Amino acid sequence: MTGDAGSGISDLDRDSLHILPLAMLNIETRGLQDARLIKNNRLQSVVEMFRGDDVGSGQLEIEHMHAEFRWSLSEPPQDLLLLRKLGRLHSYDVYSLRISLRELGINVNDISALELSGAKKSELTRYMKTFTEPLVARIFGGEDIKINSFEDMVGLLSDPDINKVRTRLETMAQELQIEITEVPHFLEDFGDVFLSLSYYRSCMDQIEPMIDEFSLSIDDLKQSYQFKNNAMLMETCRQVESAITNLLTAIGGRLETFERNTQDMWEGLSADRFREVKDLIQSYHKVIGGSLCALTVKMDAWRHHFPDRNTGGPTKRSEFIMAEMKEGIEKLKQIQKEASK
Repeated sequence: MTGDAGSGISDLDRDSLHILPLAMLNIETRGLQDARLIKNNRLQSVVEMFRGDDVGSGQLEIEHMHAEFRWSLSEPPQDLLLLRKLGRLHSYDVYSLRISLRELGINVNDISALELSGAKKSELTRYMKTFTEPLVARIFGGEDIKINSFEDMVGLLSDPDINKVRTRLETMAQELQIEITEVPHFLEDFGDVFLSLSYYRSCMDQIEPMIDEFSLSIDDLKQSYQFKNNAMLMETCRQVESAITNLLTAIGGRLETFERNTQDMWEGLSADRFREVKDLIQSYHKVIGGSLCALTVKMDAWRHHFPDRNTGGPTKRSEFIMAEMKEGIEKLKQIQKEASK
C-alpha cells in the first residue's frame, strides 16, 4: 500500500492503531530507521525489524536491543531511551500519538505523519455525515450545493464568492465570537476533532463482529465434552471474554456520550461550547485509542489463527487461549478502568 508523497510511511502504518513507523522520528541508529514499533499478540511493544510473507515478522524486545546494536546499558543511547518511552504507550494511532508525543517532548520529522491517509479519510466519509449534516444544514440550508466531502465544504467556504451563505456564516461567526474569515479555520478544527471520532467508531465496527465470533467459540468450548470440566481453561475463558466485552462496552458508551454532546452542541452553539466538546473528546483520545488498539490486536491474532468457526478444533483453540489470549489480560483490565472513568 502506498504512502503520502515524501512521507516514506505507508497508508497501512499511518492508519494503524498498533504500528508506529520509526521513520517519522529522529532515529540516529541507521538500522532502525526503517523499523517499526508494534504491539504484539501479548500487547507488548516490540521493534519489528522486518516483515514479509516468506520470512514472517522479525521482532526484538526493546530491552534486548542493546545486544543487537552493541549499546551500553550504563550510558544508554538516545534511541534506546526514546524506544522505552514509546514502548509504554497503549496505542500508536495518530490521535493518541499527537497527545503522547507532545507530552513526552518528542518531535516528528514531518507533521503529516500524524494525519490519517487520504484513503482512510475517504473511507470515513459515511461516518462523518453524523457530524457534518447538522453543520451543512446550518450553513447551506436548502441551497442546491453539491458537497461530497468535508474538505469540499471547507474549500467552498474559503472561496470569497460565497454570497449565497454569507448571512448564515455571519450568524455562525457571531455565535462563535470569531471573524467570518475565521469560519473556515473553525471548520477545519471541527472536522479534525470529529474525524477522530469517526476513525474510532470505524475501528470499533470492525472488531465487534470478531468479538462476537470469539464469544461463540468460547461457548463451543464450554459445551465441549472434552474441555467443559477443565476448571483452569474455563476460568481463563471467563476472564478473557469478560475483559474483552467489558472494555468494548466501556468504549462504546464513551463514544455514544461524545456523539450526544456533539448533537447538543448545535442547539446552543458558542465558542465555549465547542471548546468544551473538543476538549472532552481529545482528553479521551489516549484511552479510546489504547482500548481499541488492545482489542484490535487481540482479535486480529484470533482471526489470523481461526478465520472462521470451522478452522482449528477445540484443542487448538484452547491452547491458543491459554498461551496467547490470556497474556496481557491485566493490561486490558487496567485500560477498561481508565475507559470507565
